[in-house]
Amino acid sequence: MTPNSSSAPSRRRFLASSVVVAAAVGGGMPLLAACGGGSGGAKNEGTTTGKKLKDLLPAYVPSKAVTPDLPSKNGSAVGFTTALPAAQLAVSVPKKLGQGSQLSIMAPLWGTSPGEGNPYWTAMDEAVGVKVKWQNQDGNVYGQKLGAVLASSSIPDAVVVPGWELGGKIPSAIANKFADLGPYLSGDKVKAYPNLAAIPTGAWQRGVFAEKLRGLPMPAEATPNITPFYRADIFEEKGYEVPTTTQEFYDLCKEINAPKSKVWACSDMTWSAFVFFGVLPEKPYYWKLVDGKLVNRYETDEYLEALEWSRSLYSAGFVHPDAKAETGDMRTTFSSGNALMYNADISDWYAASAIQRLDKPDFRMGAMDFFAHDGGDPVIYEASPSNIWCFVNKNADKKTIEDILALANYTAAPYGTKEQRLKAYGLEGTHHTLKDGVLTKTEQGNNQVFATYEYIATSAPFRAYPDHPDVVKGVIEWQQRQGAHLRKPLFHGMQIQEPTRYTELNAQFEDLEKDIVRGRKKVGDMQQQVSDWKTKGGDKLRDWYKKLLDETGESAS
Repeated sequence: MTPNSSSAPSRRRFLASSVVVAAAVGGGMPLLAACGGGSGGAKNEGTTTGKKLKDLLPAYVPSKAVTPDLPSKNGSAVGFTTALPAAQLAVSVPKKLGQGSQLSIMAPLWGTSPGEGNPYWTAMDEAVGVKVKWQNQDGNVYGQKLGAVLASSSIPDAVVVPGWELGGKIPSAIANKFADLGPYLSGDKVKAYPNLAAIPTGAWQRGVFAEKLRGLPMPAEATPNITPFYRADIFEEKGYEVPTTTQEFYDLCKEINAPKSKVWACSDMTWSAFVFFGVLPEKPYYWKLVDGKLVNRYETDEYLEALEWSRSLYSAGFVHPDAKAETGDMRTTFSSGNALMYNADISDWYAASAIQRLDKPDFRMGAMDFFAHDGGDPVIYEASPSNIWCFVNKNADKKTIEDILALANYTAAPYGTKEQRLKAYGLEGTHHTLKDGVLTKTEQGNNQVFATYEYIATSAPFRAYPDHPDVVKGVIEWQQRQGAHLRKPLFHGMQIQEPTRYTELNAQFEDLEKDIVRGRKKVGDMQQQVSDWKTKGGDKLRDWYKKLLDETGESAS
């Protein structure tokens, strides 16, 4: 599965699939510990801040194992443009830390499981010093299986939980059924696991649930993952100028659009429109202070303006029909030249280029910089430091926990190390080859080396495409330019659990957004939805967040 595999997937599905490509992401105490404050009573609600949080977090010791070709700036990933021969790779785990435990791990998988005994899993087991029994579940329906497993009495030793599944009873299950890793990782204890110590502090903060450090994180870039792409090769050939306002974008669409020639200007651009108009992120960062009052994303003029503008592209006929029908694969449509602009996860830059350049070596795509809708600098809200975690069964014994941490320390090795090469590419000669500085997976590698270990823990974000160094440079430089405009939303970096009574409060907004931009509903319908949202709990949720804000401050970052 790849990001944007349908023209307008749900955000949950989109986020899940993006992780894959980027990798190829009863009881309990109140969460709130805000500078001596309380949460107002309810269990497993709120967040953890102040001295309590500081005492929980692992020390940060950046890795010195490798030096990137392109350093991080403004919240970007680091970049690598080369792949070294195996003999020249750094070693970040000089001593095998595993003690031989047999570990059961549940994680999502987009693909067909290679099955037990395959040489990739065997090699990883031997390298770490553990034996993993994978309980992989179809990533497309992972949430359903996750809920069932956490409600049962039979929970694997470790379980991966993506942030987009933190609804309903999942947060309560995390608080009640998963181990406190603080005794092993808080403060200087993490130094026993150097690759885990090199994970940025913000990513760990998001792994704090119910006042305990429970989640091993997959760190994320601070910059947006949604990227407005354009066909740079065709733009250059046709003399098209990259737009810097939404009006210029609309006018460019008018110039490009040629349905009779099977060329449409764009795909659905709603996700980019939210950035063009400075729309607040989704929960829990979907609030801003206006004259001392919290205003929600859905109540803002910017939100409605973004929908109206996206709707105008549809009504003018600029959007490819597959996007309106929510069918097809927009990356393929874009790559074939049938739509010249689309938005997707930034990992599509490499995925599309690698495929297309096999037959069309001159294929080039670019990412347009975000802009304020009327020109000038955009308002870009900083992304969550982590959105996917691996948790350890609270009934696991000390040896099992330590062996899971040994595995996590191995999987968190940075690019350019022996450990990362094995995790990401398998065995040389069996799963991949290295020729002229280019890593290529064999057929066996494509069938066996899936993103499974990625979900245990990963290093600080990086982008490494040795076969297409221009793409690495493009990605990192785009992130750095967007990062110059980052703004922290309220509650940034906090792991906030809303009261369960509000779990379904926002459920209708995404489908209504789709209907409005496609002309099936009116913008006025969204205003009515917001009115209903307020009376059905939105105003009470606002009061809950305001109390949280008063107790914690605007951000724990």
